[in-house]
Amino acid sequence: MPERRASCSCGQLQAAVTGDPVRVSICHCLACQRRTGSSYGYQARFPAQNVTISGRSKQFIRHSDEDAETRRFNFCPACGATVFYTSGASEDLIAIPVGAFADPVFPPPTVSVWEERKHGWVVVPNEAEQIP
Repeated sequence: MPERRASCSCGQLQAAVTGDPVRVSICHCLACQRRTGSSYGYQARFPAQNVTISGRSKQFIRHSDEDAETRRFNFCPACGATVFYTSGASEDLIAIPVGAFADPVFPPPTVSVWEERKHGWVVVPNEAEQIP
């Protein structure tokens, strides 16, 4: 069973995960673009029982673009990097930004959401399910 460790930039806040993610996705919504400072968010979701969090975090709560669900982003109070978040629709899953793993061979996304807000130059893997 794979074991992975994600952390913030300074290493104070960490998430240790066991097993494979249940979903790896990219999101092109404007909120993810702002949150990441990039053209999309790239995250993996794991069953909560497979994730162990250590360190201190602060939380930022926001609603989805259509106000359909609440997301709770947990970030390091020292360096500000988001390490994990939960979604109101899936409280039993913990999402972790893939960049927090610092693993260039992490599995590619299988789902791409908010495609209508995707930057024109972004190329989504052909095998990924694309959701407008």
